[in-house]
Amino acid sequence: MAMKGSSSYQVSAFPATVFAHVSAAAVVTLVLVWLLHFREGLAFKSDDKAKIFNLHPLLMVLGFVLISGEGIIAYKTIPAIRETQKLFHLLLHLTALVSGIIGIYAVFRFHYLKGIPDMYSLHSWLGMSTICLFAIQWVFSLFTFWYPRAQASTRARLAPWHAVLGTVVFVMAILSAETGLVEKFFFLGLGRSQEALIVNFTGLLIFLFAVFVGLSVVLPRSSY
Repeated sequence: MAMKGSSSYQVSAFPATVFAHVSAAAVVTLVLVWLLHFREGLAFKSDDKAKIFNLHPLLMVLGFVLISGEGIIAYKTIPAIRETQKLFHLLLHLTALVSGIIGIYAVFRFHYLKGIPDMYSLHSWLGMSTICLFAIQWVFSLFTFWYPRAQASTRARLAPWHAVLGTVVFVMAILSAETGLVEKFFFLGLGRSQEALIVNFTGLLIFLFAVFVGLSVVLPRSSY
């Protein structure tokens, strides 16, 4: 026999969304400290080519990973009607896609200027696969769920697959970010240093952000 009022003890998505926002803010802070204090800074054009490269982690982590994660949980965090939530979901993912494209352009430009070969590591393979799948998913979803929009029965059949593929792509984005941090850590030979702590804590917080995004998705929205 079920206990009366047991539903009142059901955990809602609200705490997870709060922790997702907090972890995202922490990641933003650490990445900016890393690139502006420990590294060379940021620039689209510079004689110091490292400044061009630094746009890559900035845009891929802050723009692609974090904003796409916020887009995923928009349905739980935006206090509005369903269509408005869907619009935020769409625009946040578009912002993430544009950031990802610019971030990849930055690293290709850096490699070209430094004479470094492209697409030679697991990180680069994962990253390129992720951005391509993300773009395909976004374009397909735009025409299916927003405009011109498929029939209701078709949208209902495709919605679960959209959610599954979106989850897979998000996990790929997290893996790309983590492998990128590990790769940069060893390239720089950080060892035991303050910069190493910044990079490691950034990776840990990205992982926690992914966990809280996942919890936000699976837990029910608060009714109060």
